[in-house]
Amino acid sequence: MPDPLGPLFDALESINGELTGFAARLARLEDAGAVRGASKQGASGEDGDSDSKRVPGAPIVWHKVKEDERAELWGEFTAWVIRMADVYELTTEQLPHACWWEHGAVVAELTALWTGWESAYGSEEDAAAGPYLWHDAWSRGIERIGRSWLGECTNGYHQTKSRTVWGTDPAYRKKIIEAGPPGASTGGPAKPETA
Repeated sequence: MPDPLGPLFDALESINGELTGFAARLARLEDAGAVRGASKQGASGEDGDSDSKRVPGAPIVWHKVKEDERAELWGEFTAWVIRMADVYELTTEQLPHACWWEHGAVVAELTALWTGWESAYGSEEDAAAGPYLWHDAWSRGIERIGRSWLGECTNGYHQTKSRTVWGTDPAYRKKIIEAGPPGASTGGPAKPETA
């Protein structure tokens, strides 16, 4: 009688092999980053910030990008989004043509896909797995973006979602901070009394 757990153990062994490969790739990337960082530091004679250029694939947080770098980076990003929309023949239902850049969550998702693409296609090390994994992330990301519209911006115009912007009311923020986390002595829901 065949071992009923055999396929499970085979799958776990395969996953373990993949994780080991990813760990080795991560170590190589970290080593390469340390070498690049050291060479930049040596070239500038300081901490490397004076002439440092963003490494392709490095994460981007738009509100933290320096003003003098934002226009160039946004132009590169926009060109990439437009190219990918054409290459993958995205429909307006998947990515609203008229207003995708006006939705912070969409820009964040596309930015993550862009930096992932740069990482997957920018290195010749382990090039086999990177592009495949990026395509998996792409399909899941585009699906999430498409679901977020619910038809509001797919008709060729931008429809602002009717909602309250959470960060504009200081009294709201103060109320939450004063309440503290659930069960905290400074506030929050009361703990039930035990006998």
